[in-house]
Amino acid sequence: MAKRSTLADQHHLKLTSSPGNPVPSAYGASPLNVRTKLRERRPASVRRHTARIATRLGVLLLGDIAAVIVCQAAASFAASNGVFGSSIATQFSKALGAGYGAGFNFGAAVIASLAITGNYSRHRQLNGRLRLLAASALASVLVLWAMITGGEVFGAFAVYIATASLTWMVLLGERIFSERFLSRVWPGARGAAPAILITDRKESSLHFERAVIAEGGDYSLAGYVPLNRVTFDGVLGTIRDLPEIIDAYHVEAVVVCQHLNDQQIMNVREASLAAGCQLLYPARAVKIAGVRPALVWHQDQPFFELGAPVLKASAVITKRVVDIIGAAVGLVVLSPVFAMIALAIKLDSPGPVFFAQDRAGLGGRRFRMLKFRTMRVGADAEKHSLSHLNRSGDSRLFKIPEDPRVTRLGALLRRWSLDELPQCWNVLRGDMSLVGPRPFFEADFASYQDHHFRRLDAKPGITGLWQVSGRSAVVDFEDVVYLDRQYIEQWSPWLDVSIMFRTLPAVVRRTGAY
Repeated sequence: MAKRSTLADQHHLKLTSSPGNPVPSAYGASPLNVRTKLRERRPASVRRHTARIATRLGVLLLGDIAAVIVCQAAASFAASNGVFGSSIATQFSKALGAGYGAGFNFGAAVIASLAITGNYSRHRQLNGRLRLLAASALASVLVLWAMITGGEVFGAFAVYIATASLTWMVLLGERIFSERFLSRVWPGARGAAPAILITDRKESSLHFERAVIAEGGDYSLAGYVPLNRVTFDGVLGTIRDLPEIIDAYHVEAVVVCQHLNDQQIMNVREASLAAGCQLLYPARAVKIAGVRPALVWHQDQPFFELGAPVLKASAVITKRVVDIIGAAVGLVVLSPVFAMIALAIKLDSPGPVFFAQDRAGLGGRRFRMLKFRTMRVGADAEKHSLSHLNRSGDSRLFKIPEDPRVTRLGALLRRWSLDELPQCWNVLRGDMSLVGPRPFFEADFASYQDHHFRRLDAKPGITGLWQVSGRSAVVDFEDVVYLDRQYIEQWSPWLDVSIMFRTLPAVVRRTGAY
């Protein structure tokens, strides 16, 4: 299979110096060259970040399951041997009878309690022992409730304290082992993300630096980017060189260790998110349009993770799972409709059933988007000669009412949006999502302004805010970009659900469908 590419393949940003001394340039001076080059590496950065989160969660889950098994084995041993005294043996015998030994029930209670008390949150070391104690106490309520409802009120609380204490001690030991395993064995240093620190290394910011690059942490130090023109070991350039530095050093995290003004924050954010980098900022008052800060901890130091919600690992995982299920079900359920449409196309006009076209996807990566063919063969070659009929007057929104190239059946398929159904295959492959911005053409990038590239921060979708807001009736490209950015910056699972439910009425109304 041929390697996917973007326009950056033809427009590489050339660095004439060594990787240790990238050529300075004005921030955002060439959105076509600089930003597109950053965006083509964004999907890989997001995947690696998601893999780190999934690896950590998987190791912790396996460790917690093992801890539950150890708890139940220890309780059985204490109950049967009496080595800790007859009183303890009696308590654990009652606990086992109340469900402490029922692996699935108590195991599910422990995992749920750990999640509720924040023990799976990233970088949360603050009050870790207390949060594990809270989880143990919450899970052991299952035993307490079983004893009380079974009529054994007397001594129920003594049994509860014994089971909660044993669970806490085992979980505490297991978590210490799991954290050391993650930091020193697998993935260890191999899983650390290359990070640059934006700092002048003043005394007031050094504690943030130490928290981020601590041994066994999530990040490895790629170098420093000072705000002012100061020099010290590890300086890679100035803040104005940030896009080039990110590209040259394969940076996956940008950590701000001191105060930035509003414009500096905006510039750092645009460059970081364009490349799919995590962006961490010391937890203090900060307000930027389009940002929903998430509080994370590194070595008990609080940071805000700045970024669009749709770019976060949890969103990537959630959307991908929903996309796979939705696309697979759609392809199976709609297969009879596919067959009927395919037969109708073959009978209506000569040519193939499907029409494939190169579009720009996540990060500007090129992919082949599928549709049912609705135009006569060779329609693409006629586009230039019909440009005067373009309703919007903008080549980036090429829509012609009663387009002469559209076949009789094609007009019907377009009116009811049935021509888009084959894109379920694109969703299953991972090129598209069920909900997201509509994919546009790479050729349009030459006329994009800086803020237009933000619409490439999410996978394109079969439906989206533009589709449910009038589709072709929206004739201003800035309005389309605004809707796409609103989706990216305000994303939530409920927003996707809302758009999906609004799609069917929009199709039935057929507003702007031609």
